[in-house]
Amino acid sequence: MKKRNLIMMAAVVAAASAPAFAQDKFPLKPIRMLVPFSAGSATDFFARGVGQKLAETWGQQIVVDNRPSAGGVIASELLLNAPADGYTLMMVSIGHAVNASLYSKLPYDPVKDFAGVTLIADVPNVLIATPSLNLKSVKDLVDLAKSKPGQLNYGSAGVGSGTHMNGEQFKLATGINVVHVPFKGTPEALTDIISGRIDIYFCPVISVIQLIKEGRLLGLAVGSTKRSTALPDLPTTLESGVANSDYNFWVGMVVPAKTPAGVVSKLHQQTIRTLQTPDITERMAKLGAEQMQMTPREFDAYIRNEIGINAALVKAAKIAMN
Repeated sequence: MKKRNLIMMAAVVAAASAPAFAQDKFPLKPIRMLVPFSAGSATDFFARGVGQKLAETWGQQIVVDNRPSAGGVIASELLLNAPADGYTLMMVSIGHAVNASLYSKLPYDPVKDFAGVTLIADVPNVLIATPSLNLKSVKDLVDLAKSKPGQLNYGSAGVGSGTHMNGEQFKLATGINVVHVPFKGTPEALTDIISGRIDIYFCPVISVIQLIKEGRLLGLAVGSTKRSTALPDLPTTLESGVANSDYNFWVGMVVPAKTPAGVVSKLHQQTIRTLQTPDITERMAKLGAEQMQMTPREFDAYIRNEIGINAALVKAAKIAMN
């Protein structure tokens, strides 16, 4: 009887120590990184850049899984239903916070169902225009839009995306009437603005800087509170005379809410180390992205605050999804 009890106790101890061992040795297999937007988008850029470095450090493959459409809801549902073991992550943008007030029946809670790993970067959006409009300034755009109400359009990477909300913030601030045309991601929107089918677009600087430098698109201003280091000659929309037109576009990493704290800590620490490597730092600076690192707890609080800010914008812009 004693021997049987000892065997049972040993089994219990072994079972209890297994999760701790798994956390200590994390990762032991490939990691899936979900991206709510198409390949080539700003969010995808960070997923692939950070993912590659994590893979090199850990010796495990980081599989980037692009799931565009529905403003990130599809990718978020996949994360919601994934095991909370750290082997499924998601690179999110500001749209993650927008969805909380955009959808009346969201199948998840952005605060309760997910846990932050870290904020990664602020990425200014650039107000770009198709060259055929021959615009020279934000004032030119506003004057043209007011002379043709409802005849100009603006693209976005999807309903509720940061590019959409930046456009809505600009509409409210200027009082112009332009038609929203959503796409699955930034690459698709850029294709149509280059061809002239889309008139304007608030595009993440990372995705459009080269096109502006080549003269294929017109950069009129940046939508952030301060100028982009990558395009220092472009004024902000605030400097261009449009009060209350600024919008904050950011990118970060989240995991399922019940992911063990030890695993979240490992993901956070290694992601921060990755962002601090010289090549990543230099590449982000050249493309106009500003590193913004936070602890998991700080990022959770940041997301809650961003949900409140964007809820007010969604209401003011009268945007609603079923």
